[in-house]
Amino acid sequence: MTRTRSGTIPSMETSGHQFRDNTLIVVFGASGDLAKKKTYPALFGLYSNGYLPKDVHIVGYARTKMDEEEYHKRTTGYIKNPNNDPEVAAKIEEFKKLSSYVSGNYDDTPSFQNLARHIEAIEKSYQGRGVNRLFYLALPPSVFVPVAKHVKECCYATNGTNRIIVEKPFGKDLDSCRELLSSLKQSWKEDETYRIDHYLGKEMVKNLLVLRFANVAMGAAWDKNSISNVQISFKEPFGTEGRGGYFDEFGIIRDILQNHLLQVLSILTMERPVSFASEDIRDEKVKVLRAIPPIKREEVLLGQYVGANGKPGYLDDDTVPKDSVCPTFAATTLWINNERWEGVPFILKAGKALNEAKVEIRMQFKDVTQGIFKDISRNELVIRIQPSEAVYLKLNAKTPGYAFRAIPTEMDLTYKRRFTDTKIPEAYEALILDAIKGDHSNFVRDDELDVAWKIFTPILHWIDGKEGPRPKPSPYPYGSRGPKELDGFIGKLGYKRAATEEYSWPTTNMSNL
Repeated sequence: MTRTRSGTIPSMETSGHQFRDNTLIVVFGASGDLAKKKTYPALFGLYSNGYLPKDVHIVGYARTKMDEEEYHKRTTGYIKNPNNDPEVAAKIEEFKKLSSYVSGNYDDTPSFQNLARHIEAIEKSYQGRGVNRLFYLALPPSVFVPVAKHVKECCYATNGTNRIIVEKPFGKDLDSCRELLSSLKQSWKEDETYRIDHYLGKEMVKNLLVLRFANVAMGAAWDKNSISNVQISFKEPFGTEGRGGYFDEFGIIRDILQNHLLQVLSILTMERPVSFASEDIRDEKVKVLRAIPPIKREEVLLGQYVGANGKPGYLDDDTVPKDSVCPTFAATTLWINNERWEGVPFILKAGKALNEAKVEIRMQFKDVTQGIFKDISRNELVIRIQPSEAVYLKLNAKTPGYAFRAIPTEMDLTYKRRFTDTKIPEAYEALILDAIKGDHSNFVRDDELDVAWKIFTPILHWIDGKEGPRPKPSPYPYGSRGPKELDGFIGKLGYKRAATEEYSWPTTNMSNL
């Protein structure tokens, strides 16, 4: 008799062809910030925990000319070892030995032929016939297409399995996205392509599927009959500060809302999939996104931070044009026209130079029936994505003691307290491992991108000045909650703050009441 582990999800446990040996990973853009800060630390995390395939080799590729010593210095510079643990230090040295570097251009055939020779020389030591090649494009989108084309022509394994990971942004609007998709598809099939949005690798985003569909208590209240409004918020406590050139070209909506927060929204609101197989999950995500009409101008609040508290404003950044009206804060309202969610506003908010670092989902329930209660706080389900992963449900309870009064309190699941001996993997670790396993569940499908851009393209064209004068964002002080209009914006959509003035999480001091 075969036993299954309690709580396992069979369709998540199995996936496509998993790379177990004879595997080579090529990181394009190996000298860039993304590779140094995210890709290589993630690969090391997988290696040190025994998740990379046996005898794996990593090849870095970039235009920068550097020797092996400089390459290893760059790729291991962001690997954390705060206590100088000798075991971690030894693992880092092992990691260096399984990695090599090739320099070359991104747009000429001889450079990629040279890379192919380097790959083939490494693969001569592999046992067996088939090889596995995973190509990671940690590159700006301007070179996605030429690199993907040259990799297919020069470095594609004809005797094994090939996969390519592409970073966002996937275009700037609907037309550019379609052009990019079409160009990539000339070289790579959809089942070989893994479009990465690192929010899909975050623990609490992945946990949404289990929270929703493995708990009857959650599912029963997950619709328009119980929920008044939903906010999905992204807050950064710092500005562009010398890195405004890239940001000014894309803006906060393209950088955060159209991809990261919309991905969270789709998982939060999708219907129960037939199974947890990757295509069943992605089918439901696309279905719910298709029910969202394009955002209207009157449903958008834009802001741009100004200097305050000794911190510079956005326009004080030397890399930003002095007359820029690029928003560094945006709040938008999305509506889902289906039976479950019709009439519930979904407010997506994101901003730089705000008062804290936080990404969270806040689902506010409707008021209780009036009569026996007056001015009582609403229930709220809050899912903290980062930092300090947590799920808490704000409830009303009787105050302890002789008085018969209600006070808001929480049922609190804070991961660091509940799962004390568990290391939560970084998002990039989880996603690279998914690509090695051949699991597309947490990657973005082509039709999903298309429908996502349809929702945002009209307001992006308005903000870009393609349909008349560009809107001027409202100023907000560095370190504030955002534009002064924000409270009115979310208030008109039905959001209510807690009825009690003194509300703290996770504990309440009874002597203050």
